[in-house]
Amino acid sequence: MATTVSKEKIGSTIRLDPELRKELVKGLDSINMTLNSYFTLAAKQFVIQGKVPFEIKTAPKVDHVTFNEKTRKAIVRAFAEEEGLLPNTAKTFDNTDDAMKELFND
Repeated sequence: MATTVSKEKIGSTIRLDPELRKELVKGLDSINMTLNSYFTLAAKQFVIQGKVPFEIKTAPKVDHVTFNEKTRKAIVRAFAEEEGLLPNTAKTFDNTDDAMKELFND
């Protein structure tokens, strides 16, 4: 006896954080995939494989970072310049050769 497969689809609602959704849609757009097709693909693969179809990773936890004095001052200055508290002293370059010379003090 042959089995028939229903092509009927039902709607589902997925609630996502707006920023997560924005980042996800942007990434999926870059590979020409829609949000719906991504979730359908993941669901089908879960059914086929019997498991989550990708490795689940967590962001590395950083308890404390210590910067040397020069780096700490550069970070503080960058924030102050960004906030307009200090004038922006960043150098600009027209080509990579000049930038590399400045970077390596040549």
